[in-house]
Amino acid sequence: MPERRTVALVTLGCARNEVDSEELAGRLAADGWELVEDASDADVAVVNTCGFVEAAKKDSVDALLEANDLKDHGRTQAVVAVGCMAERYGKDLAEALPEADGVLGFDDYADISDRLQTILSGGIHASHTPRDRRKLLPISPAERQDAAVALPGHAQEIAPAPADLPEGVAPVSGPRAPLRRRLGTSPVASVKLASGCDRRCSFCAIPSFRGSFISRRPSDVLGETRWLAEQGVKEVMLVSENNTSYGKDLGDIRLLETLLPELAAVDGIERIRVSYLQPAEMRPGLIDVLTSTPKVAPYFDLSFQHSAPGVLRAMRRFGDTDRFLELLDTIRGKAPQAGARSNFIVGFPGETEDDLAELERFLTGARLDAIGVFGYSDEEGTEAVGYDDKLDADVIAERLAHISQLAEELTSQRAEERMGETLQVLVESVEPTEDEPRAYGRAAHQAPETDGQVLFTTREGLLPGRMVEAKVVGTEGVDLIAECSELGEVAR
Repeated sequence: MPERRTVALVTLGCARNEVDSEELAGRLAADGWELVEDASDADVAVVNTCGFVEAAKKDSVDALLEANDLKDHGRTQAVVAVGCMAERYGKDLAEALPEADGVLGFDDYADISDRLQTILSGGIHASHTPRDRRKLLPISPAERQDAAVALPGHAQEIAPAPADLPEGVAPVSGPRAPLRRRLGTSPVASVKLASGCDRRCSFCAIPSFRGSFISRRPSDVLGETRWLAEQGVKEVMLVSENNTSYGKDLGDIRLLETLLPELAAVDGIERIRVSYLQPAEMRPGLIDVLTSTPKVAPYFDLSFQHSAPGVLRAMRRFGDTDRFLELLDTIRGKAPQAGARSNFIVGFPGETEDDLAELERFLTGARLDAIGVFGYSDEEGTEAVGYDDKLDADVIAERLAHISQLAEELTSQRAEERMGETLQVLVESVEPTEDEPRAYGRAAHQAPETDGQVLFTTREGLLPGRMVEAKVVGTEGVDLIAECSELGEVAR
């Protein structure tokens, strides 16, 4: 009998990283590794890092150090870094953080089992030298589909599915897709629609380590969604760096409008949600599909970032307050209950008091359900690092606190506006405690982790994965309190 090998995956960052972790889990399980939930029970702890902003990088380092501590008093023998931070910094991260026994880039994912076995056996796998991954794919989007480049979530070559896969592991979209194994029992799962980004926002380093934009084929996305439905998933969230560009490299920029109804028709799926939308790329047909297709959430995760024209141009972005408000009015004219959220950067180089006032004007008029606010910080390798007119750290901190407080007030007001609305809510968890039994879920305007949740007034008849109709009767900040208006034969 082969020697028992255990591995735990610790995931930080966004939903795209969660999908990558499940791909790694599928590859490892198919090669005989036993997946465990707790890193202290694993021979190897694999930390899927985030390299987006300074705070996320710090969290990643902290997670690696915490995993390393397990080597002194647990089963853990090795700690390995993967993910965006590992890809972005490679050997520099390995030198700065000797506590990590290995730093693996995206090119290592296809051979993850061999890499971990080498490290576990005391061998050394040389950390990669970081490179601009935008240069690995052709400049022309139409020529990218057949490029032999490692892309997490994408198949690298057409090959037959491995034989005798363990239960719960599948080549989820047939021969062109990677293996995947779910890491949890949530009724919600993310599916990668694409990878990379062709935009050149002056503050963002993501394209340099995630690469240029490349779509997954519709058949792959459909196949993965069907497989997830077989695993009990009820809601699928489509993720990528920019979903509004989907299909441009496949010859049809409107491909998402065709794909969404097909995904919604998958047996067992109750809701399809699309995240990461670029305001400058929104088009009438996409708005129509998102607001009128049964089982497709009228949910708009719009990347505004700011609303003052001068700041947006310095960010290499487009739009202004009035155009953004007009876009939201168009959406709500078609679906009054539609959800809308966004993130914003304050303290960008050259941002004036008038620019901040313009952002306040937009936020006040936008009625967003959720708002994320970040203070500007230099990200190496970005254009904005070289900008003049940098603001002092204390000014950025003051503006961040001010806009964050405003955002909290405005999102609470928006939640109160939903009083009396009847919502379709997916039950996600039912707490068994007797002291204060609670059941929680999310409505169509609430994405996982970021947008608040629904607290039910009773847990009777509620099970995770069940879609119920509920009426909003109260609020707690951005969270809604709701009572079920019926518990008939709905999705179980």
